[in-house]
Amino acid sequence: MSETGTANRAPGTGHDLRRSLGFRDLVVYGLLFIAPMAPVGVFGTLDAKSHGAVALVYVVATVAMAFTAFSYAQMVRVVPRAGSVYAYARVALGKDAGFVAGWMAMLDYLLIPAVAYLFSGIAMNALVPEVSRWVWTALAVVVTTLLNLWGVRAAARVGFLVLAMEIVVLLVFVVSAVVVLARDGAERGWLSPLSGDGTQGAFALTAVIGAVSVAVLSYLGFDAIASFAEEVTGGSEKVARAVLFCLALAGVLFVAQTYLVALLEPVTSAELAADPGKQGSAFYDAVDVSVGTWLHDLVAVSKAVGAAFAALAGQAAAGRLLFAMGRDRRLPKALARTDAGVPRVALLCAAVITLVAAVWAARRDDGMDHLVSVVDIGALTAFTLLHASVVSWFAVRRAGGPVSWWRHVAMPVAGAAITIAVIVEASGAAQVVGAVWFVVGVAVLVGQRGRVGADG
Repeated sequence: MSETGTANRAPGTGHDLRRSLGFRDLVVYGLLFIAPMAPVGVFGTLDAKSHGAVALVYVVATVAMAFTAFSYAQMVRVVPRAGSVYAYARVALGKDAGFVAGWMAMLDYLLIPAVAYLFSGIAMNALVPEVSRWVWTALAVVVTTLLNLWGVRAAARVGFLVLAMEIVVLLVFVVSAVVVLARDGAERGWLSPLSGDGTQGAFALTAVIGAVSVAVLSYLGFDAIASFAEEVTGGSEKVARAVLFCLALAGVLFVAQTYLVALLEPVTSAELAADPGKQGSAFYDAVDVSVGTWLHDLVAVSKAVGAAFAALAGQAAAGRLLFAMGRDRRLPKALARTDAGVPRVALLCAAVITLVAAVWAARRDDGMDHLVSVVDIGALTAFTLLHASVVSWFAVRRAGGPVSWWRHVAMPVAGAAITIAVIVEASGAAQVVGAVWFVVGVAVLVGQRGRVGADG
């Protein structure tokens, strides 16, 4: 079977995925994973870091992540296979590089859902404190896992309803914010979300760039769309368009909501910087004071439900990654089994790992901090190898036809520079965990090569 073929095997082999997804389904999965109101939890942190220029942070972050989205769009047309960056690096850089890319992406795909499940459990515990948050967390894992096992199409249908609910809540927030601003005016200057509120001195580009290193993490998940390349009707071009569309739409939503809430925010960026304890609830507090508790509660419920279904999309992507690596014998072959076109073994494996991590974190007061500190390094390392794959395939190997130095060299190199810069800006704990995970992956790779040599 050609590496760059559709990778669907003959029916009945137990290794083929069912093609049933359309463009809308891909967009649903992408936006579910990203979450339309992702900035809610990090608004206060970004506002403090950027000196009040939080909307500008998301403008810059959207442009920065566009380089990665563009590289995904380039490679999915060439390698329309499950596993996304694992498959791309395997074809363009070699099998070993592909394994490393998949191994690092696995850290992201298995733990981001755990963070989302934990967030859902915490939110539900706040609404129904009689039930422990670890119970809510485990319940969210079970419900969404059952949906994923039902099939990608069924999960997409339910996910569409949840996404519609999140969009409606976001629109309610936007309309309410506009009404309040028209009636009472803004707490800050109308351009301050783009230029800073002036309470921490003059506009500082370095402060904005520092905040961007955190904001780009809100976008993690749009890349999961590429994992469904073998389950799409109509070809890989549809996947490429969905990746770019999701990133652009998420960018518009992020900029709009952070611009509005920054205008409503009665607390200055300097005050938030001086009191980190206020940063986590800054979005909710601004909504509560300016609009009312009813909208605060509505946003909280939406985030609780939305987080669980963001985890659903992440779990589905993790299952496809494990499936692809199992099919290529880089992980146990059993992961490559499918049942009625659904990779149920891989999905269950991903669900168990995520469940253990999420419940462990839910039973600890510092569990969220531990999870969040490590989930991003894997994705950013995989993104870097994605950009390298574009350069290798198109410019070095010249396997994609005429070389465009702009599309095939300049843009992926710029994208790699951005992802490396974000890795450098990450916390020391995240860097250590990422390095340890990388070393373990290399050890597994060496063990596989040694085993192959012994068998030969």
